Amino acid sequence: MAAVEFNLGTVHEVVSAAVPERECLVWRDRRLTYAEVTDRSRRLAGCLHAAGLGCRVEREGLLGHQSGQDHLALYLHNGNEYIEGMLGAFKSRVAPFNVNYRYVTEELRYLLADAGAGAVLYHSAFAPVLAEVLPDLPRPRLLLQVADDSGNGLLPGALDYEAALAGAPAGPPLVDPSPDDLYILYTGGTTGMPKGVLWRQHDIFMAAMGGRSLGSWQVTTSYDEIAGKAAAGGLRMMILPPLMHGAAQWAGFIGMAAGGTLIFPDEVRRLDAADVWRTIARERANTVTVVGDAMARPLIEELEGGGHDASSLIGFGNGGAMLNPALKQRLIDRLPNLIVSDSMGSSETGAQATHVSVKGGVQTGTFVPGPGAVVVDEALERLLAPGHDGTGWLAQAGWVTLGYLGDEAKTARTFPVIQGVRYAIPGDRARWLAGGEIELLGRDAVTINSGGEKIFAEEVEQAISGHPAVQDVIVVGRPCERWGNEVVALVQLSDGASTTPDDLEAHAARSVARYKLPKAWIFLPFIERSPSGKADYRWARRQVGA
Repeated sequence: MAAVEFNLGTVHEVVSAAVPERECLVWRDRRLTYAEVTDRSRRLAGCLHAAGLGCRVEREGLLGHQSGQDHLALYLHNGNEYIEGMLGAFKSRVAPFNVNYRYVTEELRYLLADAGAGAVLYHSAFAPVLAEVLPDLPRPRLLLQVADDSGNGLLPGALDYEAALAGAPAGPPLVDPSPDDLYILYTGGTTGMPKGVLWRQHDIFMAAMGGRSLGSWQVTTSYDEIAGKAAAGGLRMMILPPLMHGAAQWAGFIGMAAGGTLIFPDEVRRLDAADVWRTIARERANTVTVVGDAMARPLIEELEGGGHDASSLIGFGNGGAMLNPALKQRLIDRLPNLIVSDSMGSSETGAQATHVSVKGGVQTGTFVPGPGAVVVDEALERLLAPGHDGTGWLAQAGWVTLGYLGDEAKTARTFPVIQGVRYAIPGDRARWLAGGEIELLGRDAVTINSGGEKIFAEEVEQAISGHPAVQDVIVVGRPCERWGNEVVALVQLSDGASTTPDDLEAHAARSVARYKLPKAWIFLPFIERSPSGKADYRWARRQVGA
């Protein structure tokens, strides 16, 4: 365990003091050093503090599902403003939270109301949707609008972000951040309504944001250690997923805690694979972070087209969704010295396990568990041993979530006490294999019960997605008189490709039992996913009439 407890804002201050002139953020023509990001985030903290926002009730006086802090909505595309927003909030004891920028009016209204947003930091492009919902909500104390190329003017009462920073006092934060201060991450809501996951900042730092090394799980024990590691040099990291997704936030803060440089592609509103590779070459990026096949496939296809200098790249990190082994192999064939790493975890658990693929050893779906990662039985009464029969629930002990904002009942269900230990059990099914690895089967909420058998959607998706004609696939269940539910595959073919259901079925049958194969195949021009690349199962069920 760590000898001291950490605050995320303070971690950044310590790194900045150690390497003030090193580049912290690079995006388009913006090259901000650690000292400059510190100055800008401090000024934002001053704006929030001046608006009367901060901590109102200390953590020891609250239950796990309660917040005693004001909340800042981050309604932004990727860019320096998102990182500054998080850091500025941390340094003013305001809790930032992520907003899915694809939300329509009703979804945005729900989210801002559920979070009780005391302030909103948003791009001008989103001003029209925000304007529709604000009359139905308690008026936020502060609206900060980031100019972009949308042409939308300031909303009534809003402040221009850059003007607000310029007018704010420089200098250290006016309050002392605490390890108890909240980090809030809203779940994606692809299977139900989003929920705000509440973490103590120390706990999320240790679980997923730089407090320990993934794989070795070595724990950071002091701020001096952080400063020393930063001074020794950090990686240049390309962050591709939207920062509204936990995988991107976690990767970014891991990088900054080590004194690394975060790089964003020029185009952040959609994935432009050619732009990504050009930026990697120009900035000499060492690593790139993705979420699953939907993000990795176009990158690999563009790389295979040739003409890109990827010689600086040493690591390809994936999290949040499965990465098909066939795609991994294609990537390693092109870049033989590349290390492809998969991280397993969730909003409620942090990083739980890892798997590394290199030349000569490519695999997907099994992970080496980290400390506290276990599998528990169906009844949530006991831990299962490696080599157990059947399936269980993937669980995590140690540094885990406090609870879900405002939802005491769901908090109690998701974080049960088993044999005297509190676990996070967000709903993933798993097997603990005899060799010690954990096989991740998929989220229970998208498991299909067909003919009395449980079929894991992600397992079937992986079996199909390796077919060379398949660009993307989502598998769902729909009601069926014979089976109760039947498996249906929604398939997007690659440009110019053609295939048949029989051919896809034969391909998938090499990897999964025949009873798991789709009973119906629907070919669509596109597959709807979240901006992070995660499957949108609510959308998929609507397509099949479920």
